[in-house]
Amino acid sequence: MAMIDELNQMIEPAVEAVGFEFVGLEYVAEGRLSVLRIFIDHPEGITVDNCADVSRQVSAILDVEDPISGNYNLEVSSPGYDRPLFKLEHFERFQGEEIKLRSHAPVDGRRNFRGILKAVEGETLTLLVDGKEFQVQFGNVDKANIVPNFDN
Repeated sequence: MAMIDELNQMIEPAVEAVGFEFVGLEYVAEGRLSVLRIFIDHPEGITVDNCADVSRQVSAILDVEDPISGNYNLEVSSPGYDRPLFKLEHFERFQGEEIKLRSHAPVDGRRNFRGILKAVEGETLTLLVDGKEFQVQFGNVDKANIVPNFDN
């Protein structure tokens, strides 16, 4: 099992046990010190105290399970305005929104997209970019985020 999958399986129940939605996580190896970034959400919003509570909960599990070799920083935060999209359910929830998406493998000769998430059918995401539709398989998504709209 890949480390990210193992971390997801370990952390998601811990976050949900304290009453928050586990949005997802990122693990970024940055030289000698890596970062494990966990995103949480709640219908009433997220406070600094919420992040601290989840951090303590997750830290205790990570200390026991020790899934990451070497030193790393643990960060817990809300998804923010440029919310990352990790799960298929996230894409379904944010249909009609503008997103940025990077694919693992090229789709019609490109890997980077910025456009409207027009539809989600099964595991196929349809993006409308500059008047042209692109279909990206969910399994081909490397990274995706909501593009904040501050005009409203």
